Amino acid sequence: MDHQVKIGYSFWGFLGNGITDTPDGGRIHRRPLIDALLDRGHEIVFLQANRDLIEAGDDLGNAYTFHGGSPDIDVLFLEWRWAINGRNTTPCGTEGHTCDLHRQAELVNRYTVRKKTPTVLWDKDRQLPLDSVLRSARQTSVCEAALEPTPGAHRLLFPVDDQLLASADPVALAQKPRDLVLGYVGNQYDRDEHFDRFFAPAAARFEHLVGGKWTKNSRWPHVRFLGRLPFEAVPAVYGRSLATVLMLPERYAAVGQMTQRIFEAVLAGCLPLAPADILHADRFVPEELIVSSGSEVIERLNHFQRIAGTQQHADLVAACLDRLNLFRLSRQADVLEAVLATTAGPVSVQRGAA
Repeated sequence: MDHQVKIGYSFWGFLGNGITDTPDGGRIHRRPLIDALLDRGHEIVFLQANRDLIEAGDDLGNAYTFHGGSPDIDVLFLEWRWAINGRNTTPCGTEGHTCDLHRQAELVNRYTVRKKTPTVLWDKDRQLPLDSVLRSARQTSVCEAALEPTPGAHRLLFPVDDQLLASADPVALAQKPRDLVLGYVGNQYDRDEHFDRFFAPAAARFEHLVGGKWTKNSRWPHVRFLGRLPFEAVPAVYGRSLATVLMLPERYAAVGQMTQRIFEAVLAGCLPLAPADILHADRFVPEELIVSSGSEVIERLNHFQRIAGTQQHADLVAACLDRLNLFRLSRQADVLEAVLATTAGPVSVQRGAA
């Protein structure tokens, strides 16, 4: 991109560790992407509440700017929010209410609709309706974190920091002692089918842990559920685990949308098994880590136990690290800059013009 822009960035989550009782999976990739844009000379002002300070008591100092009003911006960037009954659909001030959806509606109305401000919408959870007028608005671009995004949308994958990839040592990771055969940290949301088929049968045979919000779990009494864990505790679980299963909602699996679970696991040396019904699974993991049934998961875990700490184990970790190049931060920042350039074009009018 040959010019810098001022980006009004809307997200509902945290830049730091945040709080435990939250489903914000974006913490692992949001701040690196934002820092990469800042390093490239762009200006960013955050347009939602500063939850790091308000909820977590984490003062980020002068590194970032938050604004609760309507600052002059060149581009509006939205991590898309959707209606969640009982949470952001209730009246302001109601117990348990979060104002992310109201604020997003205000921003879209003020900037996208009224001012025709160029707008980039990152539909990270695949919640934007196919018939949304925002998909066809001239000044709007939609991004999705899928290998096969919706027609008309751009592919913007969840990024992993280049420096983390460069510093990962496959041999050291393979030789690390691990007291768990199987581990997973993530929430239940629409993952029951994968959990039933791939994780639960193996959990009956091997030492395991499951962290995250799994409130409807009575059908798996043999599984050890820990509940939600602090964000900073996630690497420790994968660092103890020989392997994990990359469980996805069907709406993700059908389009090849992989979550941040894959690089949380691989960077800790935890081998990720991918269900075969994930589109383009072979682009996320080596062929030998693709599984079609619970019995195959059990067979692979037995094999991993036999090779643990060997060069064969290290080679598998290295192959998984190579697959993470797909998500490399520098690549995703290039993609986002290209989308910004396409959407905004040269900024030739004064900011804030009607």
